[in-house]
Amino acid sequence: MAYLLGCENVHLEYPTKKVFDSVTLGINEGDRIGVVGGNGDGKSTLLSLLAGSVPPDDGRIMRRGGTTISTLEQTDSLDPEATVAYAVVGDAPEHTWASDARIRTTIRGLIADIPWDGRVGELSGGQRRRVDLARVLIEDCDVLLLDEPTNHLDVHAIAWLAEHLKNRWPKKSGALLVVTHDRWFLDEVCLGMWEVHDGQVEQFGGGYSAYVLQRVERAEAAQTAEQKRRNLMRKELAWLARGARARATKPKFHVEAARALIADEPPVRDSIELKRTAISRLGKQVVDLVDVTERYGQKAVLHDLTWSIGPGDRFGILGENGSGKTTLLNVIRGSLEPTSGHVKIGKTVRFAVLSQHLDELNELGTCRVREVLALYNTRYEFDGKEMTPAQLLERLGFDAVQLSAVVSDLSGGQKRRLQLMLILLDKPNVLILDEPDNDLDIDMLAVLEDLLDSWPGTLLLITHDRYLMERVTEDQFALLDGRIRHVPGGVDEYLRLLDKRIAARGEAAPEKAKPSEGATARAVGGSETGLTPVLSNVEERALKKELASTQRKLETLATKADAIRAAMRDADPSDYVAIVDAQARLHEVERLISVLEDEWLALSERLS
Repeated sequence: MAYLLGCENVHLEYPTKKVFDSVTLGINEGDRIGVVGGNGDGKSTLLSLLAGSVPPDDGRIMRRGGTTISTLEQTDSLDPEATVAYAVVGDAPEHTWASDARIRTTIRGLIADIPWDGRVGELSGGQRRRVDLARVLIEDCDVLLLDEPTNHLDVHAIAWLAEHLKNRWPKKSGALLVVTHDRWFLDEVCLGMWEVHDGQVEQFGGGYSAYVLQRVERAEAAQTAEQKRRNLMRKELAWLARGARARATKPKFHVEAARALIADEPPVRDSIELKRTAISRLGKQVVDLVDVTERYGQKAVLHDLTWSIGPGDRFGILGENGSGKTTLLNVIRGSLEPTSGHVKIGKTVRFAVLSQHLDELNELGTCRVREVLALYNTRYEFDGKEMTPAQLLERLGFDAVQLSAVVSDLSGGQKRRLQLMLILLDKPNVLILDEPDNDLDIDMLAVLEDLLDSWPGTLLLITHDRYLMERVTEDQFALLDGRIRHVPGGVDEYLRLLDKRIAARGEAAPEKAKPSEGATARAVGGSETGLTPVLSNVEERALKKELASTQRKLETLATKADAIRAAMRDADPSDYVAIVDAQARLHEVERLISVLEDEWLALSERLS
């Protein structure tokens, strides 16, 4: 593979920190590399070094002659007075850019809902981000350097971006270097990983799943002293090997090797025990929505919505930006009175909300972190162990020096972790998380997931991070056209539903990214033609019949599971034998649903 870009013996140091120490890296044609690391470890700086916008103190940056680079930074430099059209395509005549399929597809996939003649200064932060991303993607370049490209994108747009990047260049050409904490995105797009830490860049083969596996293998071989970090990775690996990512069986993630490493690792959650504890804390009723409608003017954001949330339920809520997810959460916790219908909230329910904003910390802005901790009790129990607030904060990534920091001086990620700790110390029994992954790096997300695994209560989660969604919730629900719908197939099923609804409304659905010319060209008769076999009419009818049958079985099992859950809510909380028996029956039904879901997905892929 031809060399495109890299660095040799690079050293970079700021007055208070050594960022890189004698780092040598190379990017070749065909590389698709994800960059991970802790907040402040130098991920964005690494991209700036390679792009040439930040010079090294020592060493050199090397670029093959003629290599072109396009860079997406975390903050844009768009002219607020410019139109969206000018920001994206500049002065190029319409007939020039409109005849380019990649430009048309990018505009349709990312900014179709943004007025083409609108002013950049009038856009929201999320809209500006998408405009800047579209500007970068339409450029014809050899190397793409993307810094947090999934920020402000919903699940649908993230899926489009992943497909675009996978098919942007022919195989073994072009190169991608992307910084993101979206682990699904890393697994979907990347063929290699770089971990930035302690002034060095460590290289791994494969996507995020393979990266987790290799981290555990290296820790096992070296018997490293980082026991706490290793245990978190082993727990996450256990979920990867047993969960949705393992069923995908990507060659780059060696599932059998992973299973050997985690053979003695227990499941990430003891669902039966958590459910039993939740029932004892919450009783039978948590929140019931009955015929709820919420209107803003003439628009019904929620329409005749009936939904029951029980003790110990762990629900993820999916929906497009602006679909009403946050409104739904406000109705659920009683902070917003619905236009019609009613909300029944259990007497013992105690809500806690981790919102997208950090308003809760404003009144503590002048306090030091240790002064905030002094406001709380001295001992708390988490995961069966007694911990002080300081120990909990240490578990969330704070060190002793940071305990003396003023709250207003903390970084965004540190404030987010402090906000989470204060919420947990209030001992709620219903936890609502609205985009909790904002400002958290991958290791801190693993810590958050570990805390939530042992949290005994009802959990409601909104996030565009589909890995986090599938990792910490048991069921996912989609908010579509003001109504809630269970999606047993998770995010993949939601995306298919969304595409169908867009097509039914007669709108132009975002085009799937097409491979560049020659990307799928193979010798005739080869095994990798890149083409999907065409089904005969007989085969297609048989598959559709089988798919319909599987769908009916899934609906029957879903009804049965709902009946068991309803019976559990009505059961005597002290009758543990009956509860455990019901939970065992529910697990068996859920196992059958999981098997049928895999069959349903396989059939759908064959028909697509």
